[in-house]
Amino acid sequence: MPIYEFECRDCGHRFEQLIIHSTTAECPSCHGRSLERLISMFAVDSEGTRSAARKDGQRRSGQLTRYKNDAEIAYHKKHDHH
Repeated sequence: MPIYEFECRDCGHRFEQLIIHSTTAECPSCHGRSLERLISMFAVDSEGTRSAARKDGQRRSGQLTRYKNDAEIAYHKKHDHH
């Protein structure tokens, strides 16, 4: 039972999904079925790949923090009546 990586053509979301026999993949974000199966890379473990993964995780964490902060500010602007 292979795990495939997909990118949704409708919303751009990337995800992995276990495909069993004739299962049709569906985007978990928008439920679209217009998907592109991506070429998965082999798992390689080295200091370089660990460093790259760490930097990518830090970048994504920073983006999430900024998104949460922006959402909180927008919420307070909309709901605080001062």
